[in-house]
Amino acid sequence: MNENKIRELLENVSRGSLSIDNATENLKNIPFEDLEFAHVDHLRSLRKGFPEVIYGEGKTSHQIVSILEKMVVHEVTILVTRLSKDKAKVISEKISDTTYDKDAKMLVYQKGESEVSGRGYITVIAAGTSDLPVAQEAYLTAKSMGNEIKKIIDVGVAGIHRLFNYREVLEKSTVIVVVAGMEGALPSVVAGMVSCPVIAVPTSVGYGTSFGGITALFGMLNSCSSNIAVVNIDNGFGAGFMASSINRK
Repeated sequence: MNENKIRELLENVSRGSLSIDNATENLKNIPFEDLEFAHVDHLRSLRKGFPEVIYGEGKTSHQIVSILEKMVVHEVTILVTRLSKDKAKVISEKISDTTYDKDAKMLVYQKGESEVSGRGYITVIAAGTSDLPVAQEAYLTAKSMGNEIKKIIDVGVAGIHRLFNYREVLEKSTVIVVVAGMEGALPSVVAGMVSCPVIAVPTSVGYGTSFGGITALFGMLNSCSSNIAVVNIDNGFGAGFMASSINRK
């Protein structure tokens, strides 16, 4: 339940179109609702500007549906991350207004049109096509949080001339998310071209000595470009959320 929702509730009481009893019923589960297997945090939107995000791995379809049923009463946008296609199918049959992205493994609940509230635009870059699932997770997260997004795919250092075609887009970005595996070099290159914050996302893409993304992670942490911050391996969601926090009005 965000600030707008609470204001609407109070205004309806003030106008007399909503009784105090009904308003109390709406607010009785604030700040959280106990489902035994989860405590649904209804005030996350008010505190952080976006609802609680449901992490899909390790939860059953039934548990996720139960959480969503409590959240959709108060929220217009909800994300479920790291969700398998089979679970998504079951959930979509129970909860309307949901779409599933198989690349990002993300389910998005969206009631109506999402309002763009970011002050500029975020650019999400995937070094290679193999990095696209993580980049797509960042893209959908930031877009769902009310940002204008641009996406650039397959412009890694093996053919760096491809990146230079997008120089104007990069220079006008408010925040850039760069997703890369292998040696993780692309964020340093991008950050050296722009003045805005660059969020680097190492992926687990690569051969044996990539060590599941650790090589890319270390490379990004040791970047000589000073406008880089690094999130965890394959954490497209975290990158998209942070980019949105920076781009917020």
